[in-house]
Amino acid sequence: MKIGLFFGSFNPIHIGHLIIANTMATSADLEQVWFVVSPQNPFKKNNSLLHEFDRYDLVQRAISDNSALKVTDFEFHMPKPSYTIDTLIRMQEKYPQHEFRLIIGEDNLAQFPNWKNHDKILEYTGLLVYPRPDSKKHIFGNHPAVKFVEAPLLDISATYIRNCLKTGKSIRYMVPEPVEQLIRIKKFYL
Repeated sequence: MKIGLFFGSFNPIHIGHLIIANTMATSADLEQVWFVVSPQNPFKKNNSLLHEFDRYDLVQRAISDNSALKVTDFEFHMPKPSYTIDTLIRMQEKYPQHEFRLIIGEDNLAQFPNWKNHDKILEYTGLLVYPRPDSKKHIFGNHPAVKFVEAPLLDISATYIRNCLKTGKSIRYMVPEPVEQLIRIKKFYL
């Protein structure tokens, strides 16, 4: 099976993530997209990060009605912080029957050379890249292992959603209803 791997903290998952994942699943020659919930991103500070199991549950609720989208806790069982290349190698070892492609936003391409063994990632899985607002120039525009996938340009962030929750503003339509319900019930991000 051809599977796109969409890594992220998903803190919380929102409509932008879901639209990108669904677009990749239906437009990028993939059979499924797996959300890889990252316990800790080596490039991000950990101060407002919801527990990984809670973020996993939010993703599960968000995608439960779409068989093309799955969630995995694969990185929960790896040393922290986990690096993408290490996860990719272990996933390929565990699932040799699958062909994986890494999904990233165009805004990450400028930093991609700073990723651990970025050249091996290109060789190992290649990249499926979705557009992002205000992306910086990068050197991967014509790289044979990098494929740009047309997708809606959405400027929504988990930071904005967390700020709305902290200030008592509505997050309706920014997250799926089951995600908002769980956030409200458990009083996440308050």
